[in-house]
Amino acid sequence: MFGFRKKAAEPAILEIASPIQGTILSLDNVEDEAFSSRAMGEGIAIEPHEGKVVAPFSGKLVHLMEKSKHAMILEHDSGVQILIHVGMNTVSLKGEGFIAHASSGDRITKGQLLLEFDIAAIQEAGYPVVTPIIVPGGQEIIKQVDTSNPHKDAIIKVTY
Repeated sequence: MFGFRKKAAEPAILEIASPIQGTILSLDNVEDEAFSSRAMGEGIAIEPHEGKVVAPFSGKLVHLMEKSKHAMILEHDSGVQILIHVGMNTVSLKGEGFIAHASSGDRITKGQLLLEFDIAAIQEAGYPVVTPIIVPGGQEIIKQVDTSNPHKDAIIKVTY
């Protein structure tokens, strides 16, 4: 009758800090087509300089591959999720060279050490250590994923 409408929520931007110290690369440089074709989602990759993964934001460690420890899904308090996948085909290592410092379901804080991995051992086993950081597709909350100007303080900007 009066035409009152709820005002649409203003979009917010989540700036995702780099969870790994290293050289930032385009997904185009990832040998695995699931990542380079962006079938898994949009993101960037990192060539690690040290074998540590830290929380890029506060939230929750939704899932850590318990046996292999090579991949994890993190969720920001906003509901935005990211996938961190250490190396290519590293699931084959069955956890060798990986030390988890958090478990699935844990609350995490920005900068917290989540995982250590042995770069030399992974490379000696014949696997690349290039690590995709992906915003998986299919998240209804997400309006845009921006990887156009990655730097250590904000490798990915997610509008939600």
